[in-house]
Amino acid sequence: MKDADLLRPESGWAGPDYVRIPAPPRRQRALLLRSLSGVARLFGRPELPHIFPVLGINGRLFWPWLIFASQMMPFGRLPATDREKVILRVAWHCRSRYEWGQHVEMALKVGVSDNEIIEITKPSGDILNQDDRLLVKVCDQLCQQRPIDEDNWLALNQKYNKRQVIEIIMLVGHYVMVAGLLINAGIELETATEKTLQGFYARLPKG
Repeated sequence: MKDADLLRPESGWAGPDYVRIPAPPRRQRALLLRSLSGVARLFGRPELPHIFPVLGINGRLFWPWLIFASQMMPFGRLPATDREKVILRVAWHCRSRYEWGQHVEMALKVGVSDNEIIEITKPSGDILNQDDRLLVKVCDQLCQQRPIDEDNWLALNQKYNKRQVIEIIMLVGHYVMVAGLLINAGIELETATEKTLQGFYARLPKG
């Protein structure tokens, strides 16, 4: 499926050709982790995202990570649309199809348009919206382990307060880390999320 995606990074999606760390069956998961499946259904998800049971294999890391991650998504202080654009750019930069697909779905839910998602995939100089261009430039510099340059730093601090600036920097670093696990574990999208992603691709302008 990933080779047929109508929108993908120039070098393609990264990762192995098979699932290296499969999600354990529900009966083999810790009790608290099994309870998250019920919570997922309350939020309209038919199944628990695969990243949770995979990370749950290492429960010592999973629960502290879940608390930390939740402080940025969904309980962060950035506008949800900005947050999702940042994560989408990180996923695109890292070539993580799972992260990309999950956050295309989330971006659409919080009001990011199809065209805005397409824009996030472009070189920063080709992005027409000034605010999105700034987020992309900042993401790219952080993903390349470079300091944010002075012009972008000043622009970032004009638009966001100091707490939000810190959150943006941490958000990028966190999702680079998560992309590393997703790619190397070979985690695949859930059926419903894959359907949403393909629906988005079906709406792309032809040619």
